[in-house]
Amino acid sequence: MKRPAAMHEVPLKVPHTDPGASQQLASRLLLHLLHVPADRRIAVVCIGTDRSTGDALGPIIGSRLDKLRGSRFELYGTLDEPVHAMNLESTLQDIHRADAKPFIIGIDACLGQLSSVGSIQLGAGPVRPGAGVNKELPPVGDIHMTGIVNVGGFMEYFVLQNTRLNLVMRMAELMADTLALAIRDCRPYPMHAATQE
Repeated sequence: MKRPAAMHEVPLKVPHTDPGASQQLASRLLLHLLHVPADRRIAVVCIGTDRSTGDALGPIIGSRLDKLRGSRFELYGTLDEPVHAMNLESTLQDIHRADAKPFIIGIDACLGQLSSVGSIQLGAGPVRPGAGVNKELPPVGDIHMTGIVNVGGFMEYFVLQNTRLNLVMRMAELMADTLALAIRDCRPYPMHAATQE
């Protein structure tokens, strides 16, 4: 079954406070994941650093996912072992060395318009880490999920460092739980492994 072209063109954007946010995001994720062959490894790459509140969204998501993942997907980027500008390229090389054609989900924080702060975006194609702070970094992902943590356009580094931790934590919880749920529904444990959870 072919995915509708519109799914490639218009990313889903939903406020994290929307009561249906988790369901909308999980449904869209499943549309992407159901087309990934079972023998193709899923790698979730959570980009960011814990040295900046806004940019910590990715590693916080990674740390929460680390408790939920089991063997359903590979995870890169946690608070203990972040994936950031200094090691992003080598991390991507490691991922491709381990598997010739992984399906990569790129996760990152981003800046946007005031009206979009607190929204989560999900779409086809890669996330472009560092774009909000004018850094040239390799694109990441077959699909991407980003959280708009603050307003862009002026003093981006300062804005990221002065983002409310409460907002980042609430968005991270929703994003991590949604990812884990969608991947679980797409790739359930085999029966013999169910007792190991």
